[in-house]
Amino acid sequence: MRRTEWLQETRKVRFAEAYEGWRERRLTQEEAARLLGVHERTFRRYIDRYEEAGLDGLLDRRLSQVSQRRAAVDEVLRLTELYRSRYEGWNVKHFHSFYRRIHAGVRSYTWVKQRLQEAALVPKAPGRGKHRKRRERAPLPGMMLHQDGSTHAWVAGRQWDLIVTMDDATNEHYAMCFVEEEGTASSFQGVQEVIGQRGLFSSLYTDRGSHYWHTPEAGGKVDKNHLTQFGRAMRQLGIELIPAYSPEARGRSERAFQTHQGRLPKELAAQGHHGPRGRQPLSPGGL
Repeated sequence: MRRTEWLQETRKVRFAEAYEGWRERRLTQEEAARLLGVHERTFRRYIDRYEEAGLDGLLDRRLSQVSQRRAAVDEVLRLTELYRSRYEGWNVKHFHSFYRRIHAGVRSYTWVKQRLQEAALVPKAPGRGKHRKRRERAPLPGMMLHQDGSTHAWVAGRQWDLIVTMDDATNEHYAMCFVEEEGTASSFQGVQEVIGQRGLFSSLYTDRGSHYWHTPEAGGKVDKNHLTQFGRAMRQLGIELIPAYSPEARGRSERAFQTHQGRLPKELAAQGHHGPRGRQPLSPGGL
């Protein structure tokens, strides 16, 4: 017996016991309702439905009727086949953006995720554990930008550094480029693109890489008086340079790079790209 049918039969038996006790005056309506786990008004409605249509009148139509909004089987099959044939290995959020934008899909992210999980094409995410308080974002765009690099096999068999300059307030990526190795030139390129397109910004949050800072002792405080070439340029522009002292402090950039590492290699492979030559800018709006 299916679970739905079992629930319906159980409801009938329990109501019959409560109704019998109430008819024989062994139970009040309040006690009979408590026995069923419902409010007294609900029990009175059950009585009306029972006396009008018998035990079948107690059936919960939400359990016995198929929703008119339920997707057709062939729609679900088309979705799972699309994922399996063209997007296998993509995370659901990435796939859903292409499903809506490229394939004119109309279903919600939650619906798509549930159908893919039911088909065992994507795993269910584990629990996130205890909540961790995150640092508040800058209140306005342009007040603080992040710049960071990520080394990854962006195309099969080869690694480059992806340099991203993004806004703390909105997460908007103002500049992105691939380089052979992160350094002073790539940092200047990111800042130049931002200033050329958006104008000056207030501050820049970075790691303690040697092209950003001089650090007298490994793992220690940076020397804000002995500036690097990049640091001197930021001071002349009036941009405050802010060092990060823990991995958690760079969490916003790290989460962005997790997304890029999951998406960019798949999109580059799908478009037949084999990697950049020199410093190649990317279009942030296309990601």
